[in-house]
Amino acid sequence: MIRNIVRNVFTSVKPGKQSEAARHARRAYRRHFSLSQTVFAITIVFLFLPLLVLIVYSFNGSTSMSWTGFSLRWYKRLIESRELWRAFRNSLIVAATSAVTATVLGTIGAIGVNWYKFRLRGYVQTISFLPMILPEIIIGVSLSIFFAGIGIPLGLFTIYVAHTTFNLPFVFLMVMARLDEFDFSIIEAAHDLGASERETLFKITIPICMPGILSGLLTAITLSLEDFVITFFVAGPGSSTLPIFIYSAITRRGGVTPVVSALSVVMIFGTVILCITLRKFLKYIAAK
Repeated sequence: MIRNIVRNVFTSVKPGKQSEAARHARRAYRRHFSLSQTVFAITIVFLFLPLLVLIVYSFNGSTSMSWTGFSLRWYKRLIESRELWRAFRNSLIVAATSAVTATVLGTIGAIGVNWYKFRLRGYVQTISFLPMILPEIIIGVSLSIFFAGIGIPLGLFTIYVAHTTFNLPFVFLMVMARLDEFDFSIIEAAHDLGASERETLFKITIPICMPGILSGLLTAITLSLEDFVITFFVAGPGSSTLPIFIYSAITRRGGVTPVVSALSVVMIFGTVILCITLRKFLKYIAAK
């Protein structure tokens, strides 16, 4: 028996008797520099190299592209800019209110369309996707004409209405995708146990749809914070958001100013920190 064990050990280490896993590992190592991986590396460099240049030159002491020395003067000006922080506050207000409104309306609409069968159900689903398909400039111009026609002055309220309008289809789509995987036998079991329609909605349907609702909410906040085209047409005096402020700063100076570069760096690191925090939070929720 000992002789057989020794023979098996020696045959396993022979070059011609390697295991299947070892052959696959060696073959994968030989294909280390494959075409797909090379294209992937080039794409990553192409995407992140401009961000790296932006971060480096935000610490440049000069407004030109020639490096004159490390400086934090642009971050100091960023902190002291009242106009910028006013635009940032407007963006947060509009993003939060429009995202919550779009989430509530989109969730209710998705549940209603999915639960109830009515004659115009297909038309409602088709029309709800129009803001996602139409170019933003058409939506912006049409909303501007609409507000002017009914006599509503342009300001934060019109931006809020416009952002709610184009955020609504995204929330509707995400909640509908979650409802398509819904097991309606749970609803029937709840009704058999005496639960009312309202209790079923708040205790069963909405908790099960919560991943889709949260995804729609976060998507709406992101789209609202970054939107420029629609906001440009419906914003009034004193209601500039952060994208409009950045555009105005670039057009006034004829290019990207170091203050805008510093602001971009702060937003990049803020987004990374937020994504890491949300990822850990979601892992914590999933573990429980």
